[in-house]
Amino acid sequence: MKTRLLLLSTLFPALVSAAPMKLADYMALTGPAPTTRVAYGSAPSQYAELFLPSGPGPFPVAVLVHGGCWTEQFGGIAQLRNMAGALVQRGIAVWNVEYRRVDEPGGGYPGMYQDMHGALEALTAQAPANRLDLERVVAVGHSAGGQLVQWIAGRGRVPATSPLHRTGALPVRAVVSLGGLADLRRERELIKTSCGRDTAELAGLPSAARPDVYVDTNAAELIPNGSHTILVTGELDTISPPRVAHDYAARARAAGDSAEVVILPGASHYDEVAASSPSWPLVAAAIERALARTAGVSPAASPAAR
Repeated sequence: MKTRLLLLSTLFPALVSAAPMKLADYMALTGPAPTTRVAYGSAPSQYAELFLPSGPGPFPVAVLVHGGCWTEQFGGIAQLRNMAGALVQRGIAVWNVEYRRVDEPGGGYPGMYQDMHGALEALTAQAPANRLDLERVVAVGHSAGGQLVQWIAGRGRVPATSPLHRTGALPVRAVVSLGGLADLRRERELIKTSCGRDTAELAGLPSAARPDVYVDTNAAELIPNGSHTILVTGELDTISPPRVAHDYAARARAAGDSAEVVILPGASHYDEVAASSPSWPLVAAAIERALARTAGVSPAASPAAR
């Protein structure tokens, strides 16, 4: 690990020359206004923002899902406009998703996951008029959003008896999880320590019909699903430490999916999501590498991938 981090510091010296971002830096992130805002439900938080690049298209799409410990307290969609603006400059359309969090009416289980369905159905409806290429879609989530995008990749394996089951859903097989906490079962103590969230808030309560609450909520158990996951984590991330990314990647590979880990030298949990951070070149490269896989391209391995 030290050798790889030394290589990264040589190739990208800015990565280790700036102080890691703090929560206040993240909360202050801003970006351009979206091209349009689209409601996918009647609740105030059921909407997504579409950002379109210039040009004729068709455009690849990055679906962004914000974090914030699944709560309204720590910002969300507004902060991800910073990343959205940078991706649009690279010719990538952005679908920036808001959703009902655990402290909002209808949030938590099952509403939060149903919102992911609704947002992707709305994306599908918007595609023809906005020249969106739904063959080239990557889901990018930060922290709690990392859990949700990793769940999106596996939602086709949700049992038919679950209220989260859908047929004909848009397949999303390329995922970039930025400091994600996706293994709800194995990481439940870390999720409690890092975010103060209990299993019941994220996965619901057991019942006779659903004795195991992880059966339809835990991304780590909805594998294999044919996805490629890039797990990007700051070296100094204390909310979702690098160990979490390595453990999930190992589990995905053992199940038959492909996964890689990118560690951002000198970076915190918040550098992972900021286009203004020195870590951004590595994050952007991971997103573009994931999109290249959807197009059937086998890109050269990044020096950050391991």
